[in-house]
Amino acid sequence: MVLSAAKILSELNKNIFITPFDPSRLNPNSYNLRLADELLVYTDEVLDMAKPNDYTIIQIPKEGYVLQPGKLYLGRTMERTETRKHVPMIEGRSSVGRLGVSIHETAGFGDIGFEGYWTLEISCIQPTRIYAGVDICQIYYHTVKGKKAMKYSSGKYQNNFGVQPSMIWKDKFFRGRNFSETR
Repeated sequence: MVLSAAKILSELNKNIFITPFDPSRLNPNSYNLRLADELLVYTDEVLDMAKPNDYTIIQIPKEGYVLQPGKLYLGRTMERTETRKHVPMIEGRSSVGRLGVSIHETAGFGDIGFEGYWTLEISCIQPTRIYAGVDICQIYYHTVKGKKAMKYSSGKYQNNFGVQPSMIWKDKFFRGRNFSETR
């Protein structure tokens, strides 16, 4: 079940934390999150899951920044969120999607206990100018049925502050393996 605006408000500062919170960004069953002023762009031609990939940070100027098709941009929300008993999820706003801009490729699902900024996987269909501070996506919350056996408290993205590149290379699968001879 998805929480309504009234339920989000009643859970605010108890089980749902959004900092900063602005009541004007509250929707009937979600809350709009804004785009921060920097983007991370990988510089490696081939991205490799088994190692950290090189990247550069782009500051979004006041006049905006033009996204290019075929390129992945990692951004982050201006708002920091924490969810203690609900499952947080993000989706692109329909107004942004109607410009051909996707704000998450596969990672719109959060875990109970996640604290931090949301990293956004941004791509576009055609060149599109974006702006820091724009309402870029919306967060909504699901209730959980059954006993909560665990919460996300020590994951590799917990309590993040900047845009987060992929850290899949830290996963158990890659520990102790040598992939250098296959590259």
